[in-house]
Amino acid sequence: MSIRQLRDDIACVFERDPAARNTFEVLTTYPGVHAIIHYRIANRLWRMGLKWLARLLSTFSRWMTGIEIHPGATIGNRFFIDHGMGVVIGETAEIGDDVTLYHGVTLGGTSWNKGKRHPTLHDGVVVGAGAKVLGPITVGQDARIGSNAVVTKDVPDSVTVVGIPGRIIRKATTDEENRRQAMAAKIGFDAYGMTDDMPDPIARSIHNLMDHMHHVDRKIDNMCRALSNLGDHSCEDALPELEKETFVSLHERLEAEKVAEQKAEVAAEKDADQRSQ
Repeated sequence: MSIRQLRDDIACVFERDPAARNTFEVLTTYPGVHAIIHYRIANRLWRMGLKWLARLLSTFSRWMTGIEIHPGATIGNRFFIDHGMGVVIGETAEIGDDVTLYHGVTLGGTSWNKGKRHPTLHDGVVVGAGAKVLGPITVGQDARIGSNAVVTKDVPDSVTVVGIPGRIIRKATTDEENRRQAMAAKIGFDAYGMTDDMPDPIARSIHNLMDHMHHVDRKIDNMCRALSNLGDHSCEDALPELEKETFVSLHERLEAEKVAEQKAEVAAEKDADQRSQ
């Protein structure tokens, strides 16, 4: 594990987790970072032929972080595991650059035979909490796997897969979706990779806001160019950065609303059962 690789693994946390405040906090309190550091050392030992020692280190890492990464797996740069508890990555799994996994994700096998039996994730893939990606399949570049999905077939580039079994709900990104992604990157918020095609009114509202902000940005840019032609260069001043804590509270609010909706559904079902009896 090189120092540059370690820096990249830490830097990517700030890009994908608004709760990250400083490098010391990330190094000392993020189990996903601890797990990837342990993996990179164990992987080096594995490739040197010290396989028992590599497995021992990976077992220690599982005890410490709740994340199990086989030292024989292949993992690229800027890999991020958010929260991490319950993540399992098998021996023949291959993971590209800039991949993100949330807690409870399994990259597992469907066979006891030797050889390639775990999935391959290309660059930029995001796998939601609780998802299971099973077998020697390929997940294409920039694909999104929804929470709790079970995927057992190849996934094309730039699509979103949800459900059991996993099904594609969005084809290759359109210009409109690209604008939304650019706006999300600009303000530092991705809504956990949610798309407008998902059955979530909150996600659709967020994307409507992204569309509106894009049109406002375009109008402001036109106005600034006109002012610059008239000799007014005030638009050249940089805009203040948005506080990341704002998006942390938004995440918490979204989660609280989902929990409240689930409780309401359970209560309604119980009430219906009592009435039928």
